[in-house]
Amino acid sequence: MPARTTETWSHGAVMLDKEHTRFALWAPDAKQVTLLLYPLQAGQQDTAPLSVPMLAQEHGWFVVETASRAGSTYRYAIDNDLEVPDPASRAQESDVHSPSRVVDPQAYTWQHPHWQGRPWHEAVIYELHIGTLGGYEAVERHLARLAGLGITAIELMPIAEFPGARNWGYDGVLPYAPEASYGTPEQLKHLIDTAHGHGLMVILDVVYNHFGPDGNYLGAYAKEFFRDDKHTPWGVAIDFRRPEVRSYFIDNALMWINEYRFDGLRFDAVHAIESPDFLGEMAKRIRGSVAEGRHVYLTLENEHNQASLMQQGYDAQWNDDGHNALHVLLTGETEAYYEDYAQDTTGKLARCLSEGFVYQGHVNRHGEQRGEPSGHLPPTAFVLFLQNHDQIGNRAFGERLSQLCSEPALRAATTLLLLSPMIPMVFMGDEWASDEPFLFFTDHHGELAEAVRKGRREEFKAFAAFQDATQRAQIPDPNHSDTFHASRPHFEELDFQQDGPWVQLYRQLLALRRDEIVPRLPGSMAEGCTVLAEGVVSARWRMGDGSLLRIDLNLSSDAVLVDPVAAEHLLFDSRPAAQATPTDGSLGALTAQVSMTPGHGDRT
Repeated sequence: MPARTTETWSHGAVMLDKEHTRFALWAPDAKQVTLLLYPLQAGQQDTAPLSVPMLAQEHGWFVVETASRAGSTYRYAIDNDLEVPDPASRAQESDVHSPSRVVDPQAYTWQHPHWQGRPWHEAVIYELHIGTLGGYEAVERHLARLAGLGITAIELMPIAEFPGARNWGYDGVLPYAPEASYGTPEQLKHLIDTAHGHGLMVILDVVYNHFGPDGNYLGAYAKEFFRDDKHTPWGVAIDFRRPEVRSYFIDNALMWINEYRFDGLRFDAVHAIESPDFLGEMAKRIRGSVAEGRHVYLTLENEHNQASLMQQGYDAQWNDDGHNALHVLLTGETEAYYEDYAQDTTGKLARCLSEGFVYQGHVNRHGEQRGEPSGHLPPTAFVLFLQNHDQIGNRAFGERLSQLCSEPALRAATTLLLLSPMIPMVFMGDEWASDEPFLFFTDHHGELAEAVRKGRREEFKAFAAFQDATQRAQIPDPNHSDTFHASRPHFEELDFQQDGPWVQLYRQLLALRRDEIVPRLPGSMAEGCTVLAEGVVSARWRMGDGSLLRIDLNLSSDAVLVDPVAAEHLLFDSRPAAQATPTDGSLGALTAQVSMTPGHGDRT
């Protein structure tokens, strides 16, 4: 086989036709690599594999084309010693240490092949964890309910193959392989296809900043994949300067978008990616691969608040600043990262509602400047939320806001969330004010399990409630199966045919968003936010049709005078209907009011 340039090879097993597959592995530290191929029928797993020498190519590649059908399993033998799964495995036989499986990307027949997605300004995102809901097939049972509620997109926590049968997903080590314990690649495609049939977009959370601690063999034969001079909270940094490394992740993103037809990707913790231009290249490659007319969205989690990335191919960023300010006002908690929002909390919330980020170059509690100016961006460039997997699961006992603040306060904050022009995201269970925990869970064993257990408890050592080792010992063990089962939503106990008050609230607010907010969102910009008192703000947005959206939010314990709103302009009052709306121009304690004043002319 003639030598080719680095850019030619695709990582992993690529089917050339129904009978033949090309296998390619980047292993610059290996002297030789052998493909161990198991073209076996069920019940013959004890049969010795067929050994196929792979041919050394330029730049550390080993490649071979051989007879191999979809469903065949294989490993790579490095220097006749170490046997490893394919780091670009499209599916695993059972777990991260098992053989990899050849997958035919054309095997699934799409029922909604002409789905083009939805405009971003229509997004109402529902974050969920596939494993706690029972796998790919089980999630399908919730799609009609979510669409009926007013959700327009589901966002899956990471599904890349991880060690064991239960994990948040952020310990993934085989990013091309959908987690086997959740179902097959075809079942995942069926979930996405079914969601599209309900008018739901599907967004995938991907982790490109690190690998998990168990099952990643890259360092044994491709040390250049990492750089010892840079470290992240998860270990040595990935070396995105290498073209082989960049293509590994970019091709993975392209696979999810074009083969699985995900409508978007959420990139986890990109502040840990030590390469200034990689994210720009990623967005450019994805945009260039998508057919004209198809809606595909790219969102970021980024502690650096790099507003400039929203002008380099990215649509939005998770707005942790908005969450943190609201959380402090709702709960009074100011420990750990909430300390950055303890002073002038109301002013910080006002900045968020009028300019997007709170930290736009401002100095944080560590004396470091954080963020870039963001006031020029539209509100739809920010994904706002009251809770997500991190903000619940990184609590010692996984408590939700329904346990941490009063019901009227949560209703008011939910009104802001669902009717502001920012893109709202809710976490599974929010729609019925669930009080079930969402804990941090893994399925590690041996020394690693003990290290994770100890590390989890040491994380809370600085908190006042966990100064004593006895107190920390009460924190649930991430590896115990009870921790996982406690985090599973108890849907069977709920009767969604008989809507409770919270489901009714969500349904009403999301109908208002659909009818009154979404049609006016294109071209909208913030017009400012006034602090009326501690915990009280009045935010205003000029909508695309010239109308003025105003949200008055009072998270204090006292009523506050506000400019009166004409009755015909009032869209919503967060207080239950049984409570009369005051006529004296006051905004009641723990209340949100939303109004829309007609504009003059179309600004879209």
